[in-house]
Amino acid sequence: MTTSLCACSQEVITLEPEVEHSFAQNILLSNVENTQEIPQPLINAPKVEEPSPMELQEPLRSSITDYDPTQGAASSQFFLFNAIKKAAQDVYNLEIERTDVPQALLKDYLTWKPETGPLESLHIWTAVQQNFSTTIPERGDTDSKFDVNLINVLIDGKFRGGKENFRIMLDPTHRSSHMPFMEPFFQDLYVETTRIPHTSILVGNSRPGVGIEGAQSPYTLAFINRSQISRNLANIRKFGVRVRGDYSLMDYDVGIYSSSTNFTAFFPGHEFDAWMNIKPLGKTDGKYGKLVTGAGLQSGEKHGMSYYLTGAYAGYEYKKFWTKFEYARSNGSNGGSGLTDRRSQGLFWTVAYHVTKKLEILARYDQFDPDREIKNNNQREYTLGANYYLKGQAMKLIFNYVYCQNDNKVDSHRLMMGTQFLL
Repeated sequence: MTTSLCACSQEVITLEPEVEHSFAQNILLSNVENTQEIPQPLINAPKVEEPSPMELQEPLRSSITDYDPTQGAASSQFFLFNAIKKAAQDVYNLEIERTDVPQALLKDYLTWKPETGPLESLHIWTAVQQNFSTTIPERGDTDSKFDVNLINVLIDGKFRGGKENFRIMLDPTHRSSHMPFMEPFFQDLYVETTRIPHTSILVGNSRPGVGIEGAQSPYTLAFINRSQISRNLANIRKFGVRVRGDYSLMDYDVGIYSSSTNFTAFFPGHEFDAWMNIKPLGKTDGKYGKLVTGAGLQSGEKHGMSYYLTGAYAGYEYKKFWTKFEYARSNGSNGGSGLTDRRSQGLFWTVAYHVTKKLEILARYDQFDPDREIKNNNQREYTLGANYYLKGQAMKLIFNYVYCQNDNKVDSHRLMMGTQFLL
Protein backbone atom coordinates (compact mmCIF):
# COMPACT_ATOMS: atom_id res chain seq x y z
CA MET A 1 0.00 0.00 0.00
CA THR A 2 1.29 3.44 -0.98
CA THR A 3 0.40 6.79 0.44
CA SER A 4 0.13 10.01 -1.69
CA LEU A 5 0.01 13.63 -0.65
CA CYS A 6 -2.46 15.96 -2.39
CA ALA A 7 -1.06 19.51 -2.46
CA CYS A 8 -4.47 21.18 -2.67
CA SER A 9 -5.98 19.67 0.41
CA GLN A 10 -2.88 18.43 2.29
CA GLU A 11 -4.79 15.12 2.71
CA VAL A 12 -3.03 11.73 2.60
CA ILE A 13 -4.73 9.22 0.24
CA THR A 14 -3.98 5.55 0.47
CA LEU A 15 -4.25 3.37 -2.75
CA GLU A 16 -4.30 -0.35 -3.18
CA PRO A 17 -1.30 -1.86 -5.11
CA GLU A 18 -3.50 -2.97 -8.06
CA VAL A 19 -5.05 0.53 -8.44
CA GLU A 20 -1.65 2.22 -8.17
CA HIS A 21 -0.21 0.05 -10.97
CA SER A 22 -3.15 0.72 -13.30
CA PHE A 23 -2.97 4.48 -12.64
CA ALA A 24 0.77 4.57 -13.53
CA GLN A 25 0.21 2.73 -16.83
CA ASN A 26 -2.48 5.21 -17.87
CA ILE A 27 -0.15 8.20 -17.26
CA LEU A 28 2.68 6.55 -19.27
CA LEU A 29 0.41 5.78 -22.28
CA SER A 30 -0.89 9.34 -22.25
CA ASN A 31 2.69 10.75 -22.48
CA VAL A 32 3.56 8.46 -25.44
CA GLU A 33 0.46 9.52 -27.40
CA ASN A 34 1.23 13.21 -26.90
CA THR A 35 4.81 12.66 -28.11
CA GLN A 36 3.63 10.93 -31.32
CA GLU A 37 1.21 13.74 -32.15
CA ILE A 38 3.84 16.62 -31.92
CA PRO A 39 7.35 15.27 -32.48
CA GLN A 40 10.13 17.59 -31.35
CA PRO A 41 13.34 17.32 -33.46
CA LEU A 42 16.63 17.38 -31.67
CA ILE A 43 18.33 19.69 -34.38
CA ASN A 44 16.56 22.49 -36.24
CA ALA A 45 17.64 22.57 -39.94
CA PRO A 46 17.95 25.97 -41.67
CA LYS A 47 14.99 27.12 -43.73
CA VAL A 48 15.56 26.70 -47.47
CA GLU A 49 14.28 29.67 -49.48
CA GLU A 50 13.02 29.33 -53.03
CA PRO A 51 15.47 30.80 -55.61
CA SER A 52 14.40 33.96 -57.43
CA PRO A 53 14.05 34.03 -61.25
CA MET A 54 17.25 36.12 -61.51
CA GLU A 55 19.17 33.50 -59.48
CA LEU A 56 17.93 30.72 -61.78
CA GLN A 57 19.60 32.42 -64.77
CA GLU A 58 23.13 31.41 -65.70
CA PRO A 59 25.56 33.96 -64.23
CA LEU A 60 27.44 36.23 -66.64
CA ARG A 61 31.09 35.48 -67.16
CA SER A 62 34.11 37.69 -67.69
CA SER A 63 37.85 37.38 -67.75
CA ILE A 64 37.95 39.27 -64.46
CA THR A 65 35.90 37.70 -61.70
CA ASP A 66 34.99 38.66 -58.18
CA TYR A 67 34.27 35.16 -56.84
CA ASP A 68 31.32 34.75 -54.49
CA PRO A 69 31.55 31.36 -52.65
CA THR A 70 27.86 31.40 -51.71
CA GLN A 71 26.88 31.55 -55.38
CA GLY A 72 29.70 29.44 -56.75
CA ALA A 73 30.25 32.02 -59.51
CA ALA A 74 31.18 35.63 -60.16
CA SER A 75 29.49 38.14 -57.88
CA SER A 76 26.48 39.91 -59.33
CA GLN A 77 28.06 43.21 -58.27
CA PHE A 78 30.81 43.05 -60.89
CA PHE A 79 30.45 41.88 -64.48
CA LEU A 80 32.85 43.26 -67.09
CA PHE A 81 30.52 42.30 -69.90
CA ASN A 82 27.68 44.35 -68.43
CA ALA A 83 29.92 47.39 -68.00
CA ILE A 84 31.20 47.19 -71.58
CA LYS A 85 27.70 46.70 -72.94
CA LYS A 86 26.34 49.72 -71.08
CA ALA A 87 29.27 51.91 -72.14
CA ALA A 88 28.78 50.89 -75.78
CA GLN A 89 25.07 51.75 -75.59
CA ASP A 90 25.84 55.14 -74.04
CA VAL A 91 28.40 55.93 -76.75
CA TYR A 92 25.97 54.86 -79.46
CA ASN A 93 23.27 57.17 -78.08
CA LEU A 94 25.70 60.06 -77.43
CA GLU A 95 25.00 63.15 -79.53
CA ILE A 96 27.90 65.58 -80.12
CA GLU A 97 27.10 68.47 -82.43
CA ARG A 98 29.94 70.92 -81.71
CA THR A 99 33.08 70.46 -83.79
CA ASP A 100 35.08 73.46 -82.53
CA VAL A 101 36.04 71.76 -79.24
CA PRO A 102 37.28 68.21 -78.57
CA GLN A 103 35.10 65.94 -76.44
CA ALA A 104 36.08 62.42 -75.40
CA LEU A 105 33.62 59.55 -75.89
CA LEU A 106 34.22 57.89 -72.52
CA LYS A 107 34.59 61.00 -70.38
CA ASP A 108 31.82 59.98 -67.96
CA TYR A 109 33.44 56.58 -67.42
CA LEU A 110 37.06 57.74 -67.20
CA THR A 111 36.56 60.69 -64.86
CA TRP A 112 37.30 60.14 -61.17
CA LYS A 113 35.71 62.50 -58.65
CA PRO A 114 37.13 61.88 -55.16
CA GLU A 115 35.08 63.00 -52.17
CA THR A 116 38.13 64.18 -50.22
CA GLY A 117 41.59 65.45 -51.02
CA PRO A 118 42.97 68.27 -53.17
CA LEU A 119 41.50 67.00 -56.45
CA GLU A 120 37.94 67.71 -57.51
CA SER A 121 38.16 65.59 -60.66
CA LEU A 122 40.69 63.62 -62.70
CA HIS A 123 40.07 62.64 -66.32
CA ILE A 124 42.38 60.27 -68.23
CA TRP A 125 41.74 59.95 -71.95
CA THR A 126 43.42 59.03 -75.22
CA ALA A 127 43.56 60.56 -78.71
CA VAL A 128 44.40 58.45 -81.77
CA GLN A 129 44.87 59.71 -85.32
CA GLN A 130 45.85 57.55 -88.26
CA ASN A 131 45.79 57.94 -92.02
CA PHE A 132 46.54 56.20 -95.27
CA SER A 133 48.02 58.28 -98.09
CA THR A 134 49.02 57.74 -101.70
CA THR A 135 51.34 60.22 -103.42
CA ILE A 136 51.33 60.24 -107.21
CA PRO A 137 54.11 62.42 -108.70
CA GLU A 138 53.71 63.62 -112.24
CA ARG A 139 57.07 61.98 -112.95
CA GLY A 140 58.27 59.07 -110.88
CA ASP A 141 56.91 56.20 -108.80
CA THR A 142 53.75 56.20 -106.72
CA ASP A 143 54.25 55.97 -102.96
CA SER A 144 51.63 54.64 -100.52
CA LYS A 145 51.94 54.42 -96.77
CA PHE A 146 49.93 53.95 -93.60
CA ASP A 147 50.79 56.34 -90.79
CA VAL A 148 49.81 56.46 -87.12
CA ASN A 149 49.85 60.22 -86.95
CA LEU A 150 49.62 60.41 -83.17
CA ILE A 151 48.70 58.53 -80.02
CA ASN A 152 48.36 60.91 -77.09
CA VAL A 153 47.58 60.04 -73.48
CA LEU A 154 46.14 63.01 -71.61
CA ILE A 155 45.62 63.52 -67.89
CA ASP A 156 43.35 66.47 -67.09
CA GLY A 157 42.89 67.39 -63.43
CA LYS A 158 40.90 70.04 -61.63
CA PHE A 159 41.74 71.08 -58.07
CA ARG A 160 39.02 71.46 -55.48
CA GLY A 161 37.20 74.73 -55.93
CA GLY A 162 37.41 74.60 -59.74
CA LYS A 163 39.74 77.61 -60.14
CA GLU A 164 42.94 75.69 -60.85
CA ASN A 165 43.58 72.85 -63.27
CA PHE A 166 46.49 70.97 -64.82
CA ARG A 167 47.24 68.90 -67.88
CA ILE A 168 49.84 66.23 -68.65
CA MET A 169 50.01 65.03 -72.24
CA LEU A 170 52.28 62.16 -73.27
CA ASP A 171 53.25 61.44 -76.87
CA PRO A 172 54.96 58.07 -77.48
CA THR A 173 54.62 58.47 -81.28
CA HIS A 174 56.77 61.55 -81.83
CA ARG A 175 59.13 61.51 -84.83
CA SER A 176 62.14 63.28 -83.35
CA SER A 177 64.93 60.88 -84.29
CA HIS A 178 67.70 63.40 -83.48
CA MET A 179 66.90 63.68 -79.76
CA PRO A 180 66.39 61.30 -76.80
CA PHE A 181 62.98 59.67 -76.56
CA MET A 182 61.99 61.28 -73.25
CA GLU A 183 62.64 64.89 -74.29
CA PRO A 184 59.60 65.21 -76.63
CA PHE A 185 57.67 62.50 -74.75
CA PHE A 186 56.15 65.12 -72.42
CA GLN A 187 54.18 67.57 -74.54
CA ASP A 188 51.65 69.56 -72.51
CA LEU A 189 52.79 69.88 -68.91
CA TYR A 190 51.26 72.87 -67.13
CA VAL A 191 49.19 74.28 -64.28
CA GLU A 192 46.55 76.96 -64.95
CA THR A 193 44.47 79.26 -62.76
CA THR A 194 41.30 81.19 -63.66
CA ARG A 195 40.76 83.12 -60.44
CA ILE A 196 40.81 86.46 -62.29
CA PRO A 197 37.56 86.94 -64.28
CA HIS A 198 37.98 86.50 -68.07
CA THR A 199 41.67 85.68 -67.52
CA SER A 200 43.76 82.54 -67.24
CA ILE A 201 47.39 82.35 -66.14
CA LEU A 202 49.34 79.28 -67.26
CA VAL A 203 52.76 78.10 -66.10
CA GLY A 204 54.49 75.20 -67.81
CA ASN A 205 54.99 73.60 -71.21
CA SER A 206 52.36 74.49 -73.81
CA ARG A 207 51.91 75.49 -77.47
CA PRO A 208 52.49 79.28 -77.71
CA GLY A 209 49.86 81.39 -79.42
CA VAL A 210 51.74 82.07 -82.66
CA GLY A 211 48.99 82.51 -85.24
CA ILE A 212 45.54 80.99 -85.01
CA GLU A 213 46.09 77.59 -86.59
CA GLY A 214 49.61 77.32 -85.19
CA ALA A 215 48.20 77.36 -81.65
CA GLN A 216 45.14 75.23 -82.47
CA SER A 217 44.57 71.82 -80.92
CA PRO A 218 45.40 68.94 -83.31
CA TYR A 219 42.02 67.41 -82.45
CA THR A 220 40.01 70.24 -84.05
CA LEU A 221 41.94 70.70 -87.30
CA ALA A 222 39.84 70.82 -90.45
CA PHE A 223 42.41 68.94 -92.57
CA ILE A 224 44.77 66.06 -91.87
CA ASN A 225 47.80 68.37 -92.16
CA ARG A 226 48.20 71.91 -90.89
CA SER A 227 48.92 74.71 -93.34
CA GLN A 228 52.54 75.22 -94.36
CA ILE A 229 53.09 78.37 -92.26
CA SER A 230 51.63 76.60 -89.21
CA ARG A 231 53.69 73.43 -89.47
CA ASN A 232 56.94 75.27 -90.30
CA LEU A 233 56.81 78.46 -88.22
CA ALA A 234 54.68 77.38 -85.25
CA ASN A 235 53.18 74.12 -83.85
CA ILE A 236 55.86 73.63 -81.18
CA ARG A 237 55.72 73.63 -77.38
CA LYS A 238 57.84 75.77 -75.08
CA PHE A 239 58.12 76.30 -71.33
CA GLY A 240 57.06 79.64 -69.88
CA VAL A 241 54.42 81.86 -68.33
CA ARG A 242 51.34 82.64 -70.40
CA VAL A 243 48.40 85.00 -69.80
CA ARG A 244 45.21 84.71 -71.84
CA GLY A 245 42.11 86.90 -71.75
CA ASP A 246 38.70 86.36 -73.32
CA TYR A 247 36.09 89.13 -73.56
CA SER A 248 33.05 89.66 -75.74
CA LEU A 249 34.79 92.10 -78.10
CA MET A 250 38.42 90.95 -77.88
CA ASP A 251 40.78 88.27 -76.66
CA TYR A 252 44.55 88.10 -76.24
CA ASP A 253 47.38 85.65 -75.65
CA VAL A 254 50.72 86.93 -74.22
CA GLY A 255 53.61 84.82 -73.01
CA ILE A 256 57.28 84.84 -72.03
CA TYR A 257 59.05 81.53 -72.72
CA SER A 258 62.35 79.79 -72.82
CA SER A 259 63.38 79.45 -76.48
CA SER A 260 64.15 75.77 -75.86
CA THR A 261 61.75 73.30 -77.44
CA ASN A 262 60.87 69.84 -76.09
CA PHE A 263 63.07 70.32 -72.98
CA THR A 264 66.24 70.03 -75.11
CA ALA A 265 68.09 72.72 -73.11
CA PHE A 266 67.60 74.50 -69.80
CA PHE A 267 67.46 78.13 -70.96
CA PRO A 268 69.26 78.74 -74.30
CA GLY A 269 67.50 82.07 -74.74
CA HIS A 270 64.22 83.92 -74.33
CA GLU A 271 61.09 84.35 -76.42
CA PHE A 272 58.19 86.80 -76.28
CA ASP A 273 54.86 86.03 -78.00
CA ALA A 274 51.80 88.27 -78.24
CA TRP A 275 48.55 87.94 -80.18
CA MET A 276 45.31 89.94 -80.07
CA ASN A 277 41.94 89.34 -81.74
CA ILE A 278 39.14 91.85 -82.25
CA LYS A 279 35.53 90.57 -82.40
CA PRO A 280 33.35 93.35 -83.90
CA LEU A 281 30.15 91.26 -83.74
CA GLY A 282 30.74 89.98 -80.23
CA LYS A 283 27.68 91.79 -78.79
CA THR A 284 25.17 90.57 -81.40
CA ASP A 285 24.72 87.01 -80.03
CA GLY A 286 25.57 85.51 -83.43
CA LYS A 287 22.70 87.19 -85.27
CA TYR A 288 25.08 88.35 -88.02
CA GLY A 289 27.61 85.61 -87.56
CA LYS A 290 31.01 85.64 -85.88
CA LEU A 291 33.78 87.88 -87.24
CA VAL A 292 37.32 87.76 -85.83
CA THR A 293 40.36 89.75 -86.97
CA GLY A 294 43.72 89.55 -85.29
CA ALA A 295 47.46 90.13 -85.46
CA GLY A 296 50.54 89.22 -83.46
CA LEU A 297 54.28 88.89 -83.24
CA GLN A 298 57.02 86.63 -81.93
CA SER A 299 60.52 87.78 -80.98
CA GLY A 300 63.24 85.61 -79.51
CA GLU A 301 66.86 84.55 -79.30
CA LYS A 302 68.38 81.09 -79.07
CA HIS A 303 72.08 80.23 -78.86
CA GLY A 304 72.92 83.75 -80.05
CA MET A 305 70.61 83.61 -83.11
CA SER A 306 67.71 86.07 -83.18
CA TYR A 307 64.39 85.48 -84.90
CA TYR A 308 61.31 87.58 -85.48
CA LEU A 309 57.84 86.78 -86.86
CA THR A 310 54.64 88.71 -87.53
CA GLY A 311 51.22 87.46 -88.55
CA ALA A 312 47.64 88.50 -89.33
CA TYR A 313 44.32 86.66 -89.36
CA ALA A 314 40.68 87.10 -90.40
CA GLY A 315 37.85 84.61 -89.92
CA TYR A 316 34.09 84.60 -90.33
CA GLU A 317 31.37 82.10 -89.42
CA TYR A 318 27.69 82.27 -90.28
CA LYS A 319 25.33 79.35 -89.70
CA LYS A 320 26.73 76.43 -91.77
CA PHE A 321 29.44 78.43 -93.51
CA TRP A 322 32.89 79.44 -92.26
CA THR A 323 36.09 80.79 -93.72
CA LYS A 324 39.53 81.85 -92.44
CA PHE A 325 42.60 83.58 -93.83
CA GLU A 326 46.05 83.80 -92.24
CA TYR A 327 49.38 85.33 -93.25
CA ALA A 328 52.82 85.06 -91.62
CA ARG A 329 56.24 86.55 -92.36
CA SER A 330 59.47 85.70 -90.56
CA ASN A 331 63.08 86.86 -90.32
CA GLY A 332 64.35 83.64 -88.86
CA SER A 333 62.10 81.27 -86.92
CA ASN A 334 62.06 78.72 -84.12
CA GLY A 335 59.01 76.60 -84.97
CA GLY A 336 58.17 73.16 -86.25
CA SER A 337 60.97 73.17 -88.85
CA GLY A 338 63.54 74.04 -86.18
CA LEU A 339 65.78 77.03 -85.53
CA THR A 340 66.70 78.79 -88.76
CA ASP A 341 67.77 82.21 -89.99
CA ARG A 342 65.87 81.89 -93.28
CA ARG A 343 63.43 84.65 -94.18
CA SER A 344 60.16 82.95 -95.06
CA GLN A 345 56.54 83.91 -95.60
CA GLY A 346 53.27 82.26 -96.45
CA LEU A 347 49.50 82.37 -96.34
CA PHE A 348 46.45 80.16 -96.57
CA TRP A 349 42.74 80.63 -97.17
CA THR A 350 40.09 78.05 -96.22
CA VAL A 351 36.35 77.94 -96.99
CA ALA A 352 34.00 75.30 -95.58
CA TYR A 353 30.30 74.43 -95.48
CA HIS A 354 28.34 72.00 -93.31
CA VAL A 355 26.06 70.14 -95.71
CA THR A 356 24.49 68.38 -92.73
CA LYS A 357 25.28 68.26 -89.01
CA LYS A 358 27.67 65.41 -89.72
CA LEU A 359 29.02 66.12 -93.23
CA GLU A 360 31.37 69.03 -93.92
CA ILE A 361 33.04 69.92 -97.23
CA LEU A 362 35.96 72.32 -97.48
CA ALA A 363 38.74 73.69 -99.67
CA ARG A 364 42.07 75.41 -98.96
CA TYR A 365 44.65 77.36 -100.91
CA ASP A 366 48.06 77.25 -99.21
CA GLN A 367 51.25 78.98 -100.33
CA PHE A 368 54.67 79.04 -98.66
CA ASP A 369 58.01 80.60 -99.57
CA PRO A 370 60.70 78.94 -97.39
CA ASP A 371 63.31 81.57 -98.23
CA ARG A 372 62.49 84.98 -99.70
CA GLU A 373 66.12 85.48 -100.76
CA ILE A 374 65.85 82.58 -103.21
CA LYS A 375 63.69 83.09 -106.28
CA ASN A 376 61.30 80.56 -107.76
CA ASN A 377 61.01 78.26 -104.75
CA ASN A 378 57.35 78.73 -103.78
CA GLN A 379 55.36 75.69 -102.66
CA ARG A 380 51.59 75.67 -103.23
CA GLU A 381 49.01 73.17 -102.02
CA TYR A 382 45.43 73.04 -103.28
CA THR A 383 43.33 70.88 -100.97
CA LEU A 384 39.77 69.57 -101.25
CA GLY A 385 38.39 67.79 -98.22
CA ALA A 386 35.41 66.20 -96.57
CA ASN A 387 34.86 65.43 -92.89
CA TYR A 388 32.19 63.09 -91.59
CA TYR A 389 31.58 63.62 -87.88
CA LEU A 390 30.17 60.38 -86.48
CA LYS A 391 30.41 61.76 -82.91
CA GLY A 392 31.76 65.28 -83.29
CA GLN A 393 35.55 65.42 -83.11
CA ALA A 394 35.51 62.32 -80.88
CA MET A 395 34.92 60.04 -83.86
CA LYS A 396 35.35 61.34 -87.38
CA LEU A 397 36.36 60.24 -90.86
CA ILE A 398 38.54 62.49 -93.03
CA PHE A 399 39.22 62.59 -96.79
CA ASN A 400 41.71 64.98 -98.41
CA TYR A 401 42.89 65.45 -101.97
CA VAL A 402 46.01 67.64 -102.29
CA TYR A 403 47.58 68.96 -105.45
CA CYS A 404 51.16 70.02 -104.67
CA GLN A 405 52.61 72.57 -107.07
CA ASN A 406 56.29 73.42 -106.65
CA ASP A 407 58.45 75.93 -108.50
CA ASN A 408 61.62 73.86 -108.27
CA LYS A 409 60.33 70.29 -107.73
CA VAL A 410 58.08 67.83 -109.49
CA ASP A 411 54.36 68.46 -108.93
CA SER A 412 52.34 65.68 -107.31
CA HIS A 413 48.87 64.52 -106.33
CA ARG A 414 48.10 63.12 -102.91
CA LEU A 415 45.08 61.17 -101.69
CA MET A 416 44.66 60.92 -97.92
CA MET A 417 42.08 59.10 -95.78
CA GLY A 418 42.18 59.41 -92.01
CA THR A 419 40.34 58.69 -88.79
CA GLN A 420 40.30 60.28 -85.34
CA PHE A 421 39.15 58.78 -82.06
CA LEU A 422 39.04 60.57 -78.70
CA LEU A 423 38.36 58.01 -75.97
